[in-house]
Amino acid sequence: MIKRFNSLFAGHVDLGDMGEDATPANDRRYSNDHLASIFDKSAALAKCMDANGYDTLWFAEHHFQHEGYEVIPNIMMLGVHLSHLTKKLRFGCGFNITPMWHPLRLAEDFAVADILTKGRMIFGVGRGYHTREVETLGGAMLDGDLNREMFEEQTEIILKALKEESFSHKGKHYTLPPEVPYRGYTLKELSLVPRPTHPVECWQPVVSETPRGLDFMMKNGIKGVIGGGSALLAESSIHAFQEAHSRAGIETKLGENLCFGISFHLAATKEDAIRQARPYYEEHAKMFAPLGFLGRLKKEQIEALGHRGGVSKSGIPTLEDSCDNGAWYCGPPEGFIEFLHGLEEKFPGLDAVNVQSAMGTPQEVMVEQLEWFAKDVMPDFR
Repeated sequence: MIKRFNSLFAGHVDLGDMGEDATPANDRRYSNDHLASIFDKSAALAKCMDANGYDTLWFAEHHFQHEGYEVIPNIMMLGVHLSHLTKKLRFGCGFNITPMWHPLRLAEDFAVADILTKGRMIFGVGRGYHTREVETLGGAMLDGDLNREMFEEQTEIILKALKEESFSHKGKHYTLPPEVPYRGYTLKELSLVPRPTHPVECWQPVVSETPRGLDFMMKNGIKGVIGGGSALLAESSIHAFQEAHSRAGIETKLGENLCFGISFHLAATKEDAIRQARPYYEEHAKMFAPLGFLGRLKKEQIEALGHRGGVSKSGIPTLEDSCDNGAWYCGPPEGFIEFLHGLEEKFPGLDAVNVQSAMGTPQEVMVEQLEWFAKDVMPDFR
């Protein structure tokens, strides 16, 4: 039964021109003042959601994007600021990319945010997908095996530090603390000071069905987010997540401990919604399709997406395709209510959904859509 409605905002500024005939993704560059407008935009979304009964606004951590698509480098600092402007809304780290951090600095930052927001921050971790930012900040992205190794070890360190009064760690990449002399004794353990003062829940994107990745989540009590940027809401991943619980000896209902991400656009009819949302979807595709979010692409498809008019020529899924497979909803509110109740029936353990606008959607439209959803869809689930 769906009880909590959230939204994911990856952090795009208002872009100006949008769609397949607009400026190619790699050619976009905005002034520093315009990039800094992301914080006012985030505040507007937070105030809207807080006033309309949403549970959590999730942000994504990204770096160096002069193209304007994902320009929030520190979720926790932003969350602390927004907690001063709102009353109840929670703020989610969706996600902190651990290979770009020293694990203890990330743990410390989250602990401070937890205390200053009085428990309104939600922790989340990811492996990353932008070589530009991960490799630049000292992480591994091109070496997928090393990226996985680092992520797993870093996440285990972070969760130890956040939850245990004192801890130590010896692994392939980290020995914490180093056994060094300190004020008359040899250092053997560390304490995070201060630790969070509220329960810590941890979330991670579910982007594959590999037993290793899912079993790691079970071992560490990590919940999963499915969808939200992909063109596919992969039902097989939902079943694989439940099967991982079973391997760990945990019985769950299908969809339990998951949050589904669904892009949406409301209008009087499906046709009107698709027409209005198409330029936002196409801008989203220009940004994300070359990174693998719309399926595996050939070299010529990626090249086509880098030019004006290239979305149609690339052969990637259309907005109509994404509506058909359940990753998007376009249409009137009553249809969205029916769609969400269908998810409840199919996945009886599901209790949280992220509803979000596509990359490129202007602030005015995003606020309008969130208000409309809250007014005409959410009451049916109370």
